[in-house]
Amino acid sequence: MSPGPFAAAERPVPGAALFEVLSATRASASEIADLQRRRLLRLLQAAQAAPLYHRLLYGRELSSLPLQALPVMGKALLMAHFVDSLTQRGITLEGLREFCADASLIGQPHRVGCWAWESSGSTGQPGLFVHDETAMAVYDALEATRRHAPRPWARFFDPLGLSERCAFVGAIGGHFASVVSVQRLRAQQPWLGRNWRCFSILQPTPALVAELDDFAPTVLATYPTAAVMLAGEAQRGRLQCRPREVWTGGETLSPAMRARITQAFGAELRNSYGASEFLPIAWECAHGRLHVNADWVILEAVDAQHRPVPAGRLSHTTLLTNLANHLQPLIRFDIGDRIVLGGERCPCGSALPVVQVQGRCDDMLEVAGRDGAPVTLLPLALSTVLEDEAGVFDFQLRQTGSRDLLLLLGPSAPDTATRCRELLAGFAAAQGAAELRITTRRVDRLPLGRSGKLKRIVASAEPAVAFRA
Repeated sequence: MSPGPFAAAERPVPGAALFEVLSATRASASEIADLQRRRLLRLLQAAQAAPLYHRLLYGRELSSLPLQALPVMGKALLMAHFVDSLTQRGITLEGLREFCADASLIGQPHRVGCWAWESSGSTGQPGLFVHDETAMAVYDALEATRRHAPRPWARFFDPLGLSERCAFVGAIGGHFASVVSVQRLRAQQPWLGRNWRCFSILQPTPALVAELDDFAPTVLATYPTAAVMLAGEAQRGRLQCRPREVWTGGETLSPAMRARITQAFGAELRNSYGASEFLPIAWECAHGRLHVNADWVILEAVDAQHRPVPAGRLSHTTLLTNLANHLQPLIRFDIGDRIVLGGERCPCGSALPVVQVQGRCDDMLEVAGRDGAPVTLLPLALSTVLEDEAGVFDFQLRQTGSRDLLLLLGPSAPDTATRCRELLAGFAAAQGAAELRITTRRVDRLPLGRSGKLKRIVASAEPAVAFRA
């Protein structure tokens, strides 16, 4: 392999990101490690311009500084010192919040060379993240070149995907990473405008089904729980369109979920792993394994005290270091997911490490429907309703019966219990659910699972087939 990109590992200009990603796709483990080392050094050098890191890094020999010698950062610390986390002046938290409050600006840059998106608060607290132009170019290149094509001949004859109709189904009312990325792509490549569309996961299911059937996508991109719900609609004959590919991400995809989705649609499924902190963390190869884009992102599988766990063992949480983004350096950032890193080399031949993700496992709720059939309420939609409409992030929603929900509000939740009940009841009714009994209770501390993480949407053990109107 030519030593060119590996010898320098300089921070690429946006136009060169594609070349660097392609050059390293089949790199050896030692070449990937060398890229990590060089890019980490450049990240630390850039991070000195951020007041939050200046005190930690000034005067230290960065070329020999171990990553593990630096402290762990979390979302609470980032948001408390937001302006100090940036390497450029002139960006304010108030300005970003005002920008993200305007849905008409989704897919547009916050300012020249600066893209912003918000996290959904899936770990209990929302966040805002800004990415520079080079980071965005790296994300684009990784998404475009490393996502394994399940239909290689279709890609061979149509490498730009001009004949595909791609539907993204998700939360589209906020500046979330996925919808911003889709809308940004549509703005930059107008010829794709007709072939790429976003559909709201929050609308009533019959309306969503009708819109998808009208669009007739060949590629469906969504969350695993949403894909399972749509698979159920297809099996019941309500959804007629049959995409040839399904792309999932944003939640844990279980083997059972994969089987149901592929059986219902007769489509190839490709999963991915990403976060607001770094959009394309890992991609799925033809053998169904997730490979970390380790030339651009470092993952540390750690225990509750942030000590490394042995390869092949489940972590308590995950620390992420983004090597591409110098505008808001994220170094050893706790993203809250439980992962397994390491193990045997994948049969696909890639030296990029394999990761198994076991975080993000809220339940789907099946409640009684007005017509006697069970109605599925998606965890992401329920969380979004409470977060966006009621401003509540510190909660746990439990299903206690076919028509009963219990909402636990933690100590930091605002006093909006009545509003929460109204919103949940209205959303469920719009999905076709029978009238639900929703109770709220304020608690001093929300119950944590054995992993130490909060599961925010918890299903009833009562079987769905027993639900009756």
